[in-house]
Amino acid sequence: MYSDRPRAALLRVFTVLAAVLAVVLTAVTPAAASHPSGPKPTIVLVHGAWADGSSWAKITSRLLDDGYTVRVPPNPLRSLPNDAATIKDFLSTLSGPIVLVGHSYGGAVITNAATGNPNVKALVYVDAFAPAADESIFPLAGADSALAVPDPSTVFDFVPYPGAPAGDVDLYLKHDTFVNSFASGVPRRQAENLYPAQRPLTLAAGNGVSGTPAWLTIRSWYVLGTSDLIITPKAQLFMATRAHSAITRIPDGHLGLITNPRPITKVIEQAARASH
Repeated sequence: MYSDRPRAALLRVFTVLAAVLAVVLTAVTPAAASHPSGPKPTIVLVHGAWADGSSWAKITSRLLDDGYTVRVPPNPLRSLPNDAATIKDFLSTLSGPIVLVGHSYGGAVITNAATGNPNVKALVYVDAFAPAADESIFPLAGADSALAVPDPSTVFDFVPYPGAPAGDVDLYLKHDTFVNSFASGVPRRQAENLYPAQRPLTLAAGNGVSGTPAWLTIRSWYVLGTSDLIITPKAQLFMATRAHSAITRIPDGHLGLITNPRPITKVIEQAARASH
């Protein structure tokens, strides 16, 4: 009888393990079943004016860590039709579902670039322009925007560029406008380092007319910076509401993608999960 004790103890262990396994399977299986099927979408991040692809660095890193394929093509910032065509051609090289994300002027670009592309399943606007047909971006910034001034020469440096159409120039933000308004909320030293490397937007791009907006047919999300001094919160809310976007507010300025990347990444991933 003594020799049966180890066997009985072993049977009790197996019984407990089986019960624990049953509980785990019950908890995990429904959750697994709730995940959408199909491949994860490629996430394409489009930067805005006075910036480049490095502005997405913190968000890119988080998305990569979470297993997403991420692409950050350069936005030429030459004219809205040209910039949209550039991104549209880039998208045509990708297979499978796409989540297209735009910051600032990049929002106007994705609004045009995604139109007619069946692979683009979601649009995400981050402190961005979301124009309707026949609208230009500068008037959409809002009456209280730091850019909405009687004399544009107080906020922009006008710089000629080779081959420019008559009257067109590159627009660089003046130092104080860049550091105090465009980069509000960014640590001062970092803002000072970003200023010299800004990439200009042409005057033609700022005044270019938008085409049929992709948000009419593609589901969209909008991250609204409540302290944005470039595209005012009121202007953002108007565009996001008009596009029927799912709106997430963050207490940040125009460069929330740098100062507060976590909630923006979360919104992008929400769009990604909804798109496949």
